[in-house]
Amino acid sequence: MRILLILLFSSSFGSLLAQTIYQHPVIKNFGGIYAIDDATVVPDASQRYDIVIDLLSGGDPNQLNSSLNNVARMINLHAIGGVHPDSIHVVLAIHGKATSVVLDDEGYESRYKVKNPNIKLINELKDAGVKLTVCGQSLIGRKIDPDEVNENIEIATSMLTTVTTYNSKGYTLLKF
Repeated sequence: MRILLILLFSSSFGSLLAQTIYQHPVIKNFGGIYAIDDATVVPDASQRYDIVIDLLSGGDPNQLNSSLNNVARMINLHAIGGVHPDSIHVVLAIHGKATSVVLDDEGYESRYKVKNPNIKLINELKDAGVKLTVCGQSLIGRKIDPDEVNENIEIATSMLTTVTTYNSKGYTLLKF
C-alpha cells in the first residue's frame, strides 16, 4: 500500500512539475510559458493570425519591459498550441511610456545610466518576423532623436496610423 501511494504521488508530482517548467518554442530566451496538457480552448493551428499590438506600457528602466516580453509570450503560446511560426504575423505600434524601449544602448544609457535591457528581446522578436514600429509623434514628444532608435525598429508616422492601417487589413488589435 505504501509503495502504491508513493508511486501515485510521484507520478502526479512529475506531471505537475512538467507543467511548471518554462518553455520557449519560438522566442528562445524570453516569453517563457507553460504547457497546459488539459486545455480544451486552444489556438486553431490551421488559422493564420494577423495581430497588431498597441504597446504603450512602460516600467522600471532597469528591467525588461513586461509588455514587450508579453509579445514573446503570445508568440510562444500560439506555437505551443500548434500554430506554425509562419502563420502568425505581428506588428508592434510602440508609443507612450513604452517609447524608451526603442532606444539603442547609447541613447538609453545617456538617459537611464544602464544599457537597454530590451535589446536582446527586440532582436529575437525581429528574427521571429515581428515588425517593430515606434510612433514618430512619441519620439518627438519624448525628445528622442531618430539616430538613437535601435536599428531593428521602424519609425512610423504615428501609433494611430499604424493601428488603423493594419486593422483595416484585418489584423486583430491587442493592447499591452
